[in-house]
Amino acid sequence: MLQNNKFNFMCLGTLSFALPTLLSAANVSNRHAQLEAEKAEVNTAQQTKKPNILFILVDDLGWNDVSFMGSKYYETPNIDRLAHRGMQFTDAYAACEVSSPSRAAIMTGKYPARTGITDWIGAKSGTEWRKKNRQSKLLPADYEHALSHQEVTIADALRAQGYRTFIAGKWHLGEKETDWPTHHGFDINKGGYSAGSPSGGYFSPYKNPKLENGPKGENLTMRLAHETVDFFQDMKKHHPDKPFYAYLSFYAVHGGIQTTMNRWKYFRDKAVKQGIASKGFEFDRTMPVRLHQDNPVYAGLVQSMDDAVGYVLDHLEEMGYDENTLIFFTGDNGGVVSGDSFSTNLAPLRGGKGRQWEGGIREPLIIAGPGVPAEAVCSTPVIGTDFYPTILSYAQLPLLPKQHVDGVDLTPLLRGDSLQQRALFWHYPHYGNQGGEPCSTIRKGDWKLIYYYEDGRSELYNLAKDIGEHGTFNAQYPEKVKELKAELMTWLDEVHARKPLPDPQYDPIKEGKYLSVQRNARLNKLERDRVKMLTPGWKPNPTWWGSHLTND
Repeated sequence: MLQNNKFNFMCLGTLSFALPTLLSAANVSNRHAQLEAEKAEVNTAQQTKKPNILFILVDDLGWNDVSFMGSKYYETPNIDRLAHRGMQFTDAYAACEVSSPSRAAIMTGKYPARTGITDWIGAKSGTEWRKKNRQSKLLPADYEHALSHQEVTIADALRAQGYRTFIAGKWHLGEKETDWPTHHGFDINKGGYSAGSPSGGYFSPYKNPKLENGPKGENLTMRLAHETVDFFQDMKKHHPDKPFYAYLSFYAVHGGIQTTMNRWKYFRDKAVKQGIASKGFEFDRTMPVRLHQDNPVYAGLVQSMDDAVGYVLDHLEEMGYDENTLIFFTGDNGGVVSGDSFSTNLAPLRGGKGRQWEGGIREPLIIAGPGVPAEAVCSTPVIGTDFYPTILSYAQLPLLPKQHVDGVDLTPLLRGDSLQQRALFWHYPHYGNQGGEPCSTIRKGDWKLIYYYEDGRSELYNLAKDIGEHGTFNAQYPEKVKELKAELMTWLDEVHARKPLPDPQYDPIKEGKYLSVQRNARLNKLERDRVKMLTPGWKPNPTWWGSHLTND
């Protein structure tokens, strides 16, 4: 209708110059008024049409594992392009330092301590923890091993409002099939099940019961991008008047990390050009940590993830969906500095995935879409529970405050306004595979306090003065320690947080031997492996599916 009116208006304008005697000024004026009214009707219809939602979640992506956040080694031009289109958040947080709790928070709008999912699903707790032979002082708290069906997920809420819902990739919120995405509000599931990492690696065959294998050597990350674009095309063809919620949840960049030989060589050469440091690791309290962004395999994995993001964004634009789609891009927890594949370094932040410092919980975050200012930067602290109410508010749908009880609507920030200051909370009563310690945390303003369950000590940091959390401020600000600890303890009681318990079989001598192995033998092996990976002619583990078959 609008195209026809535009065409008619152009023809009318031509006639008014060629044959002015045929049209009176009054007729032209009336026609202009009619056209403006029709345009207003169309604009109103476009404004009331529900926006599409594209949520891109990257597994184990660190705060500065992308170039728009400062990385000089990893290359992410497509993610950077999205960042320039929308608002970048400098102080965005995952709701937990590990995967499942953070993902449950995104789905429910609730803190992990409230959902009961406080560790990655599959981790050992209670007396089962002793089988890890970590020789710890505490027995980690028990936790829920599946997302409760009493929760109304964001997918449930959107589907109830007429949205078609889709997931491609990682779920990790339940071990039984009845706990997988289609039982939590998703119409279509491509690859989401119990696993928290790619069971078959990053190249087909995938060993994924919810994703058919592609040709041998097909890249998993790009495959998930293709599945997402196929969903867009199906929406365009069969559901043109229906809005969608697409949750693209990459398994990348989780370990075990893999890439192609060509990508490894490219980033190996880049590391050499930038200068390879003689020392690659140091011991930080419980485990060795990587000191530099110089891992060519991880860099290749990040690059392939960025390629997949670019593929999705390009097709979103080609189909015209970008004009009415709100896009989120973020990660589920910090980058892997220690444990897993010891993939990256997040300086100036301390720590990474599984750890209680900023590197474990601070994330890159982009929100882009109609009405969101481009090239905008926001330093307001936000957290994963906030996405649920933000999506509903942006889509002008009814909020569900009893569900997303811990989330705050971020749309005022997207308009350039401000939010009232609030405290953010974390509760991780477990020992992380990456060296994390059982603790609870509060951030309020620039202040951050970590409370440790092993001995009841607290660490007070001021992130404005020391973002790297190198030294505590306990001695200078004892009243601030007391204030924040009291607020944290009150919150823990309110959410009925589960706590770890002392292990009566704890042996400090055995723990000392375990830490000695980490400080010496493991650190030395990591140094040797790093040197090998940066040596010409290095070859990957032969079990890497397809990495030697592809030429990208």
